[in-house]
Amino acid sequence: MEGGAMRGLFTAGVIDVFMEQGIEFDGGIGVSAGATFGSNYKSKQPGRVLRYNLKYCRDSRYGTVRSWLKSGDLFETKFCYYDLPYELDKVDSEAFDANPMEFYVVGTDVTTGKAVYRKLDKIDDTAMDWFRASASMPMVSKIVEVEGLKLLDGGISDSVPVKYFESIGYDRNVVILTQPKGYQKTENKLLPLMKLSLRGYPKVLEAMKNRHLVYNETSIYIEEQEKAGNLLVIRPKEKLPIGRMSHDPKELQQVYDLGREAGLAYAEKVKRFLER
Repeated sequence: MEGGAMRGLFTAGVIDVFMEQGIEFDGGIGVSAGATFGSNYKSKQPGRVLRYNLKYCRDSRYGTVRSWLKSGDLFETKFCYYDLPYELDKVDSEAFDANPMEFYVVGTDVTTGKAVYRKLDKIDDTAMDWFRASASMPMVSKIVEVEGLKLLDGGISDSVPVKYFESIGYDRNVVILTQPKGYQKTENKLLPLMKLSLRGYPKVLEAMKNRHLVYNETSIYIEEQEKAGNLLVIRPKEKLPIGRMSHDPKELQQVYDLGREAGLAYAEKVKRFLER
């Protein structure tokens, strides 16, 4: 499951339909919003992603400049990764822990610039740190230190980790993208500012400089494997009508609904694909 901040509501719509229709997977892997939103598949909570996004999208602690200036994180850590999942809209930790579905998240090691993949078997504070790391965008998030690593957004190094999933034995994969077919990423125009905010971490800066090349190479691979019938790819038909950050409930609902439309259109195809 690709990231993309609030474009991830598209993914939420897709997977909610799949859960409602009883489609089960042996494993899942998500990056950034694909990890935080996608984890609800393992906890078997359709509707949760939309619910808390609509309720808290205008909270000053949720993806705002005010939160960034006050806490150093666009998404305030305590609110987003402790108050929200543990108290305000609880993640079903018992269901997550009991579900045999393997769930992986992707972070980027700022010292090496390489992707780090972590399987999460249970919901606890360490898992929350990994979710936070996977979604911690450079410049607007602090580096997350967890299990001896210093991490930022997994999308820096591996935006769509299908090759990794194949490498560990998953040979029949459904890929959910948040960009339309033919999308090509371009070089990040904020690199000069990132050099200031991440001075001392040349490897992650190199990864960010090359991110568009890696992303576009992966996109070509996905399309080739899709044509060969080895992957089933679900993507929006056109550019989603939302930016990375949105505090408009109508936009969030619209993108979620587009995801549901795609989920309904692909549900039977997914069932047949998995049965092959």
